[in-house]
This record gives sequence, C-alpha cells and structure tokens, in this order.
Amino acid sequence: MAEQHINPNLRTPNTTQKIMLDVCIALVPALIYSTVIFGMNSLILTAVSVITCMAAEGIWQTLRKEALTVTDLSAAVTGMLIAFNMSSTTPVWVVVCADIFAIIVVKQVFGGIGSNVVNPALMGRLFAMVVYGGYIMSYAAPGAVDTTASATVLSAVKYGMEMNYSVVDMIIGNIPGALGETSALLLLVGFAYLAYKKEVNVLAAVVYIVAVGLGSGLLMGNLGAAFFGGGLFLGGLFMLTDYVFVTKKGKILYALAAAVITILVRQFSTYPEGVCFGILIANCTVYFLDMIDKKPHVYGVK
Repeated sequence: MAEQHINPNLRTPNTTQKIMLDVCIALVPALIYSTVIFGMNSLILTAVSVITCMAAEGIWQTLRKEALTVTDLSAAVTGMLIAFNMSSTTPVWVVVCADIFAIIVVKQVFGGIGSNVVNPALMGRLFAMVVYGGYIMSYAAPGAVDTTASATVLSAVKYGMEMNYSVVDMIIGNIPGALGETSALLLLVGFAYLAYKKEVNVLAAVVYIVAVGLGSGLLMGNLGAAFFGGGLFLGGLFMLTDYVFVTKKGKILYALAAAVITILVRQFSTYPEGVCFGILIANCTVYFLDMIDKKPHVYGVK
C-alpha cells in the first residue's frame, strides 16, 4: 500500500498506521490457513520476518538519527508479505536475509515509505530467489510439512506433469505453493475487508487478475491453473496495489503493463510464475505511465 497524498487543508481518519494495521488484519485469514495446511513453521517464519523487518528499520533510522517510523507498521506489512512469498520449508536465515535487503536496500536507502521505487516485499523475494533459489523453490505438499518435493500447479501445467488438484482445491488453497499465496478464497476475504475500508486500489487489482488469468489461461490451456494455481491473487490483491493513480485510466494502464509482463514470463520463460517480475517491472514504469496519463490543467476552466 502506498502513502496517500492528501490536501494538507483536509482531514482524514486514515493514517499510515491505521491502513497498515488493516492490511495486517486482512492477511491473517491466509496466515491461519497456511499454518493449518503447512504446519507451525508458517507462523514461525512470518513472526521472524515481521520482527526482522521492524528491527532493521528501527536500527537503520537510529544509526542515521532519522525519525523512527517503525510504529507506522509498514515494515510489519513488508515482513508478512515476504514470508507469504516463501515456501513453508524455507530456512529462517534465508527469510532474515530477504527482510534486511528489502528494508535497508529497497526501502530505506531511497527515503523510506512512499519513496521506494519498487515493492520491497517482492524485491526481497526476488533477492532470495536469485541468491538462495535452492532453498525457496521447493514446496511442501499440504499436510506434508517435512517434504519438499512437490511441484506447484503452474509448474505441473507448464511442463506437462501429472496434477491431482481440482479447481476447488486451488481456490481453497489445498495445493503446494508459497505459504501465503495458495488460498485465493481467503486472500479475497482479506481484500474485501480492505475494499470495505476504502484502503485499496480495487480497479487495478481486478484488471490485473482478470487480464493475467484470461491471457495466460488461454495460452496454457488451463484457466483454473492460470487464475488460482500460483501467486496471482497474492500479488494482484496485496502487492500490485502499492502504487496509486488518481485517474481510472492511470490505474488501468498500470495494471495492464504488469499483466502483459506477467503473461510473457509465464508463457515464454523457464520460470512458471511471472507475478513477481510483472509487478516489479511495472513499478519501474510508473513515472512514464503517469506522464502518459497526466494532462496539463488549464486554469479558469473546469
């Protein structure tokens, strides 16, 4: 979620802390479910990730004698999302490394909340995937906490492997995957809560999910897997919405840019999932998309 740019003469009950607390609340149903199907390690990884992110931010700001912002809970949200992007069997130290990279290099070096160029949680995930790929790219099957030999649904479809999971399994989350991405249903429940509170970019999320699901689903010949077999809902509902455009056109352009890249990566790379790459690259195009969307204002004219 991005900080809201509000006229200084107006007052709003929505503070950064309140919004971030609501995001944490929205993620709790998916966290509880991942703990049920993958075991207590899901809860442990999430707790460690949140604590590490908040500690890293506090230590950095203390050493640099900056105003402490740990209490705004943005670091806590980053910690939860980093954990959600990891396998439940990922070693704790790998998650800690991803947390420190995300908070220090991606967020704080650029000026903190609202100034980071890309989503810190996704960059933390990408860092871990590149540097420690062997530790985070093996996924436990639901209920099999100590095994790491299960292929994800998207991997099975992409490489023609046998898959024993139904669309209902995918929607509920009874499939292998990152600990917070599997249950599209519970992610939607959390997102509905944020939409009710008017704290989320609903249009961008809907456009992105529909575009990726239909586009990659038609190309791979499996709409169910394209929509519910990977990280589409976690990325589209909780990480794509990090950037805010004022106009409807801007939101649609941003979502479509991320969708096109996601589809291309899913279809034409050796990696079965493209959500991480799609959103991060779209983050980098925000400035240019904003220029396309922005129109000069003629003063004196409505």
